[in-house]
Amino acid sequence: MDKPGLFLTNDDGVEAKGLQVLIKELHSIGYPIVVLAPANEQSCSGMRLTLDHNLGLQEREDIAESIRDSDGPPLRIFSLDGTPCDCAIVAIDGGLESWAPEIRPTLCISGINQGPNLSVDVLHSGTVSAAREAALYGMPSMAFSLATYEHSNFEESLPAMISIIEACTSKLPRTPCNLGRPEGCNRIPEGANKNQFSFSAFANGDMILNVNSPRIWNGTIQTVSLGARWYRNAIDIRDIRKFDVGFKVGSAKIVEEDIPETDCNAINSGSVSITPLSSWPINHPLGLDVEAMRAATRADQTGLPEWLL
Repeated sequence: MDKPGLFLTNDDGVEAKGLQVLIKELHSIGYPIVVLAPANEQSCSGMRLTLDHNLGLQEREDIAESIRDSDGPPLRIFSLDGTPCDCAIVAIDGGLESWAPEIRPTLCISGINQGPNLSVDVLHSGTVSAAREAALYGMPSMAFSLATYEHSNFEESLPAMISIIEACTSKLPRTPCNLGRPEGCNRIPEGANKNQFSFSAFANGDMILNVNSPRIWNGTIQTVSLGARWYRNAIDIRDIRKFDVGFKVGSAKIVEEDIPETDCNAINSGSVSITPLSSWPINHPLGLDVEAMRAATRADQTGLPEWLL
């Protein structure tokens, strides 16, 4: 059976290894793919948009040709001189339909990002923000990250990521049911039980999946909530008066609380973590409340969310 189209983006840039590893694997197993990713690295850009500037677009046939199987499905790769959220908006709000009409995406995938997107990271991450932006436009979306800087072996946990993608595409309608949000807030998640409600929220774009893989994968998957991660010592206090040298925003120390059934705990135990996130703030008309998110985070014996099975 032919596979549905996928829209890929990221924040590490169109030439990033993680993105190309994912493109190559998905293309090899038959997924039509269209990519619109930043021309340059845009890490930690959050939901920043580029306003009042012309954004340069380029088709990267050189990258596509290095990956494309001559007998494989369609593969188109574009770069945009903008942020991850710029890419999501331009792609979904008319770009893909104009430039790659032969590929009609069912799902947006952002990543694979180099580095963790755990706990509070989801507020700053360009990778997660691109997925959220696509979801705000009504496209089912997920973000993938390799939660380490110690290596770039994206291939190791790729089977887990592919299994998550296939679980989603096997249930989602080929054409996103809420693309462009034509009914606005009148279209709300619905279902006869909590699993159906959770899937409806994902299909509508009101919930996204944030997926992280550990430094060394033990072969398991856990569906979990966000954990608690604290960044300490953003600057060296000894240099606080050296105004002329400037400062780099970063962190000398990261403290993670060991809270069971959270993403930090799952990654530190060697599992791939899946964390459902509400696309909207909780006090938005489409924001998902704590009970809905708790239901969406229930897993079956495989570690995948119950509502995907």
